[in-house]
Amino acid sequence: MGGFDPKWKDPADFIIGITKEIWEDRNIGSLTSRYHPTIPVRSPASLVHGNAGVIAATMATLAEFPDRVLLGEDVIWCPAAEGGFLSSHRLMCTATHSADGAYGEATGKKLRYRIMADCAARDDHIYDEWLVRDQGAIVRQMGWDPKSYAAGMIAKEGGPERCVKPFTPAIDVDGGYHGTGNDHALGREYADILTRIMAADLAVIPKVYDRALQLEMPGGLTGYSHGDADHFWLNLRAAFPGATFAIHHRIGREDPMMPPRAALRWSLTGKHTGWGGFGVPTGAEVHIMGISQAEFGPWGIRREWVLIDETAIWKQILLHTG
Repeated sequence: MGGFDPKWKDPADFIIGITKEIWEDRNIGSLTSRYHPTIPVRSPASLVHGNAGVIAATMATLAEFPDRVLLGEDVIWCPAAEGGFLSSHRLMCTATHSADGAYGEATGKKLRYRIMADCAARDDHIYDEWLVRDQGAIVRQMGWDPKSYAAGMIAKEGGPERCVKPFTPAIDVDGGYHGTGNDHALGREYADILTRIMAADLAVIPKVYDRALQLEMPGGLTGYSHGDADHFWLNLRAAFPGATFAIHHRIGREDPMMPPRAALRWSLTGKHTGWGGFGVPTGAEVHIMGISQAEFGPWGIRREWVLIDETAIWKQILLHTG
């Protein structure tokens, strides 16, 4: 942990520790040092520049969900050539919608949803980030569906011309992290599995997934075994059959007291031309940012977590169709 405060035992301790410090200990001001002043934070919904924007968004979220708790389920990390490390952090969040805010008038609804964030860190701060929040789970628990929520956001933000545009590679900026992960065998294996699935080789699923697989999917859904994995991945790919699948980052890792595991950051970029999980084909140009993690056992992948933001996908489709 060269360049980091010696109180941090390892990268996982740093990531989990500063998350609690900021959100639950209410030390929001620490973001001025924990995040680089010019950090880009990419999420499917937008691109935020600089820690001032991160601080503003953090305060707004805590005002609306004052009891929000972020439980770090895992941190899968690898060293970075630029110094420091890149972590893939999986969190389970709980919160109560206690005040008016971005999600409308307070409803008192109790929420549970996941976030996965890839963070590049060095010299005791985070300087580059990719984050996917399970907006589909949030809005369903609030009583909406992702499509109607996306339509409402377009209207609330001033219409198609003025609304906040979802993230696409065209608006990306260089945050300073240029790594692609490590060369661990499990990272390579997981990347190969998703690449084959995205190439329509669904026959690979019963060969590489444990029959007792537990699959945590967008929308807060839990699935089991090969059939649910086939249904999820097929529904996603079928909606965008000609889209380009790319893996941007992969990590394989083995640690004491933990199962062997891997993390991937990936994307689908192309047109909505197929019948699948997003309704009538529209021809809309869509960019999907995905982060996934997997745990391996003696019979293949035992548990998998996959996050995409359904509301950001629907927003791109609706902006195309009007």
